[in-house]
Amino acid sequence: MKENTVTPPAASPGKAKAGKSNRLLMMALPVIVAVLLLFVPVPDGLPPYAWHYFAIFVGVIVGLIFEPLPGAVIGLTGVVVIALCSQWLLFSPEQMLEPKFKLATASFKWAVSGFGNSTVWLIFGAFMFAAGYDKTQFGRRLALILVKYLGRRSLTLGYAITFADLLLAPFTPSNTARSGGTIYPIIANLPPLYGSKPNDPSARKIGSYLMWVAITAACITSSMFLSALAPNLLALALVKSIVGLNISWGMWFLAFLPLGVILILVMPLLAYWFYPPEVKVNNEVPLWAARELEKLGKLSRNEILLLVFVCCALMMWIFAADWIEPAMAALLVIVLMLWTGVLNWNDITNNKAAWNTFVWFATLVALADGLSSTGFITWLGKEGGALMGGISPGTATIVLLLAFYLLHYLFASTTAHTTALLPAMLTIASTIPGMNMEVFCLLMVTSLGVMGIITPYGTGPSPIYYGSGYLPTKDYWRLGTIFGAIFLAALLLIGYPWMSMMF
Repeated sequence: MKENTVTPPAASPGKAKAGKSNRLLMMALPVIVAVLLLFVPVPDGLPPYAWHYFAIFVGVIVGLIFEPLPGAVIGLTGVVVIALCSQWLLFSPEQMLEPKFKLATASFKWAVSGFGNSTVWLIFGAFMFAAGYDKTQFGRRLALILVKYLGRRSLTLGYAITFADLLLAPFTPSNTARSGGTIYPIIANLPPLYGSKPNDPSARKIGSYLMWVAITAACITSSMFLSALAPNLLALALVKSIVGLNISWGMWFLAFLPLGVILILVMPLLAYWFYPPEVKVNNEVPLWAARELEKLGKLSRNEILLLVFVCCALMMWIFAADWIEPAMAALLVIVLMLWTGVLNWNDITNNKAAWNTFVWFATLVALADGLSSTGFITWLGKEGGALMGGISPGTATIVLLLAFYLLHYLFASTTAHTTALLPAMLTIASTIPGMNMEVFCLLMVTSLGVMGIITPYGTGPSPIYYGSGYLPTKDYWRLGTIFGAIFLAALLLIGYPWMSMMF
């Protein structure tokens, strides 16, 4: 398809100045919030250094929400500030009085502790798998095959998009990369074949339906697999640190399985009812997909090797976790891809998204661990538990899940949401007598993907599809409310009973 090149108009000096002022304000906001909290009187029962640590932590979260700088820069800045001021923020007077305690050494070890976390390396490894999908074009081939055989009818085309995301999700830890790198570039070619154009009344012919199905599928698969969303792996580390519970790949998958299967099967049909396309049948889409597949040619050696490697990794994650750490399994597959030529070393070093996420999550793991080591989490649990005293474990589970889910309206990042709220929810739940923490943790972490549907900024792919020109603002908010309510109800009515029965 021919693309029209449009030269954007030069920004006026007034707009440029206003933009610079807004950016400076956004950069100052995390500092202002942190400083204000530092001057708030220390709550009863909490050591001063723990409260001061929390003040800096909140400043980091504010920075992650508004992102005046990349998330990795915000996280790294928070770690450096806390490490440099660790005698007032990180360590108790008793710790510093110990004869063998060395402040500089202990501060540095804490600052880099997140880089040794196995979950962070697992995230990095999964990004390399995604790079293999992209380089070999195996992901594109899978999507095109589904479109070729299911693309004649609008409804089955919706299922083709959903199944394509489902097949890619276990090996792609970024739903943004999965959608922006593979799914969206393919489906963006489909609406014009139906005469459906962005930012035009013809968008409703089929483009609007396809874009809504795509973002909804991305949210469902992000909850279905531990390795389908980077914040899932961060949540895994937080659960292990705060509750001491190890959630395996298979355990996560089993917990969400019936709910995930039902949502995958009914979601395209629900979208078809709530947001119906005007065009029901078109023969051009399968023909277009067949032509694109011909261009790709036969399955290449590297595609076959990639398929073998990722399947081996998946088998090790599910069945061999007792013998090989999942992160080590991922590193083993990366080495095999390098030795066989599926990837080369430049593919590793040039993968900015992988390194950015690696640094970002390593710093967030350290920051979240600091909340626990300073005693803030323990204090918060006692206070939260006192507020929920007398509430049954079942009622408390529902209340906390509702709060966790609906508060996502305030966050433009699932990572920031996880870092800010999950430790608090876990700590409060752990103080409630009779609470099944295994079930509670699984409910919390598997909600992270599906909650992204509620707003146009709720998860990474949201701005991609929102900005496609096929989903008007009022439609997105309306559908987000409807499908967000459906997903939440499904979690409570299907997921919760199933997890309670299994765990």
